[in-house]
Amino acid sequence: MRQSSVRGERRRQAVPEPRSTGEDDSPPGAEGPASDDAGRRGGGKPLAAKRGRGLRVVRWSALTLAVLILGAAAGGYLYYNHLNGNLRKEALDLGDSKLGKPEPNAAGQTPLNILLIGSDSRNTAENVKLGGAKQDADRKPLADVQMLVHVSADRSNMSVVSIPRDTRVTIPRCTDPKDGRVYPKTEAAINQSLQHGGPGCTVATWKELTGIYIDHFMMIDFSGVVSMADAVGGVPVCVKANVYSHDSKGHGSGLRLTKGTHSVKGIQALQWLRTRYGFEDNTDIGRAKAQHMYMSSMIRQLKKGTKLSDPGKLMDLAEAATDALTVDHGLGDVKKLYNLGNDLKRVPTERTTMVTMPWQYSADEQFVEPKPGDAEQTFALLRNDTALDGKDKKKPDKTPAPTAPKGEVPVVVQNGTASMVYGPVSGRARVITNELMRLGYTKATPNTVLISQADTTVAYPSEAEQGDALAVAKALGLPKTAVKSSKSVQDVTVVVGNDWRAGTTYPKAGPAADDDKTPESADALNGEDKKACMAVNPNYTF
Repeated sequence: MRQSSVRGERRRQAVPEPRSTGEDDSPPGAEGPASDDAGRRGGGKPLAAKRGRGLRVVRWSALTLAVLILGAAAGGYLYYNHLNGNLRKEALDLGDSKLGKPEPNAAGQTPLNILLIGSDSRNTAENVKLGGAKQDADRKPLADVQMLVHVSADRSNMSVVSIPRDTRVTIPRCTDPKDGRVYPKTEAAINQSLQHGGPGCTVATWKELTGIYIDHFMMIDFSGVVSMADAVGGVPVCVKANVYSHDSKGHGSGLRLTKGTHSVKGIQALQWLRTRYGFEDNTDIGRAKAQHMYMSSMIRQLKKGTKLSDPGKLMDLAEAATDALTVDHGLGDVKKLYNLGNDLKRVPTERTTMVTMPWQYSADEQFVEPKPGDAEQTFALLRNDTALDGKDKKKPDKTPAPTAPKGEVPVVVQNGTASMVYGPVSGRARVITNELMRLGYTKATPNTVLISQADTTVAYPSEAEQGDALAVAKALGLPKTAVKSSKSVQDVTVVVGNDWRAGTTYPKAGPAADDDKTPESADALNGEDKKACMAVNPNYTF
């Protein structure tokens, strides 16, 4: 990643940098060069050069997380109806995904996935003042920040994955529930998904990109950031040298701090979260690190309970949070936020890990795209509810024996390739059924119901059939991690996922299929890292 950051900086030296669509890091209210169309930098500058705009995950979403963590302690029932009335609600998913909710584990627990979205809307005078770019006041907002919060089924750990806002993806077909407008499937920067009917299309895009079922979303805009930052109070941050994020061309957030640790809040917190010019190599990679540090520090502060003894401050926080948020209908009242806060509160800070989706430049260097192998590995860890910190307790490796000969084991095969991006592959259930019969499983039968699933799995209904399921997986060349308990099946059931769209040889066979390590390119930060301190670019010091 360091090498890519340097490449981006060299391009910046060759081409004067205009303001990007939806954001710059000028001080609130400052004027700057005009932006052009959404998703592309003006003057033909490669959009990958600002690749970390989507990495600005904490500017809004960290504050949102703080609300969730405090929600349980705040009680949430103070002037209940008033707070409920503050919340704005929209549809969760505007796409046509057939992706199902994960099965509960043996203890009946399911993971929780929440998509946090930062909107760059300038639809109010306050948002224009804070975000600049008056010419964008009437433009549809972009999903400037996108971060998926995955809470493990047993609530023992939390993983946070951000994605660069300029990542080139397929945005699936979305239908706006307000006016019925249908937005066709298209290739574009992922931040544009919000313009295709609202946050529900951003959710639909994430589901198709990652194969991860999303339970809820929460969205906040510029003015919500400041009100939340004030309500949360000071958050300690650290810089290794004096920093002043400002230059003669008007670039910079205006952040000015001396070397060491400072408690920032309100506008100054917003400046910290927006600073690109001044941190490390002046790219968004440095900005992302600063945001992750802020988020970790804020969670640690709130978990200390420093605000829990002051009812007035808690009421201010509840007021600011509910007034700032747009949520899906499933989170549409304070009681649900309270319950969600209880879930998040259980996660120890040392088991919280924040990463950036591994990325690379597109061939023409106009965009970034998911890094082959590493990005999918990161998403697969979340789909399998594997902690990104690598500290999950290893289960004993036992392989129960099959209960019956192959020819006597009923096996159901289902086609799970109903991807809205790539389209379903007809006949996959029949192809794998025939392969199983060739391998001796003569009671294999196809299920004609088409579903969508990222990974091929072998499910079994009870512990008695686990040995049979493992034997089926081995026969097909599937890893042991593909074998899962499920109360929704009656027989051993193979779901042929989007990772196996052709042929009878599983393409991921081999040791890598069971790899449970977070890729180095994800640039992980542990939530308990109290020594993290931002490096300052020597051109922005004093």
